[in-house]
Formats: sequence, C-alpha cells, structure tokens
Amino acid sequence: MTTNSNNLSKTRINRLKAQGYLNQSDQEICELAFGNRFAFITCSILVGLGVATANILILSTMTLIAFLGIVLPYHPFDYIYNYWIRNLLNKPRLPQRSQQLKFACIIATIWLSTTVFLFYSQLYIAGYIAGTLLFLVALIVSTTDFCIPSSIYNYIFKIKINK
Repeated sequence: MTTNSNNLSKTRINRLKAQGYLNQSDQEICELAFGNRFAFITCSILVGLGVATANILILSTMTLIAFLGIVLPYHPFDYIYNYWIRNLLNKPRLPQRSQQLKFACIIATIWLSTTVFLFYSQLYIAGYIAGTLLFLVALIVSTTDFCIPSSIYNYIFKIKINK
C-alpha cells in the first residue's frame, strides 16, 4: 500500500474502526481515510442542496443512492472513488462497506424517505427539520469521522472497538 505521511490521531483512527475498519492496520486506515470520507462528503453536499431547495428529485435520488449502499458491496460513490479518484490521488482501493456503514445507509434510506414524504405532503417545516438533522449527522461524519449510526450498530450488536 502507498505510504501516507499524514498520520491520523488515535481518536480519528478509532472513529474509523467504529465504522467497521476492524481488519485494517492503523497505517492502512490512515491511507483509506480520505476515500472513506468521499461518499459522506458527497452525500452531505447533495442532501444539503436537496433540503435547502426542498427538491424532491434530489432527495429521492439520494434515497436511491442510500438504498444502493445497502444492497451493493460498495456505496455507489465508492465506485467513483475506487475507479477514478483514487488513481488520480495514488491511493489504495476502498474495501467493501462494513455492516456498520450498511446500517448507516439503512437509517439514511428511511430518513430520506421520510423527508421526501414530508416535502411531498407540503409539510415543509417538518421536512426542513428532518432534512437538516440528517444533513447534520452526515456533516459530522464528513468532518470528524464520528458516525452516529455506526456507534448505534456497535452498541446494539455489542461490537468492541480496540482503543
């Protein structure tokens, strides 16, 4: 694997382990960190745009993308990263999505479907509240690597993260 001179803090490494990177070394996690964030950043931007404009088409498309993140081995944006962006950056391929991140996609699919329904039903205040909360959850993982749904998954299934 390519060596990464930018080492991550132990806190950030543990946050990535909590997302399911349990079989990778700390150095491998450092090398995968940006690639892992790529899907979250892209989703955050598109969800934020969809919520800000109450755009049902954008939010419905994001619902489909989140659903595909459940059923495909990789998140749809991981395919873009693995087949195009990583080559430009000389980074390793992202592994298949973990159960923690698939669980996050389940939550996102339900949350986005609810937000779409609220906007479709012209319940705009509720739609903006639901959508903004989802955007904030996505923004947190995009900027800090702390994935709330992954933490919930680990708690429910009693998965211990080595600290």
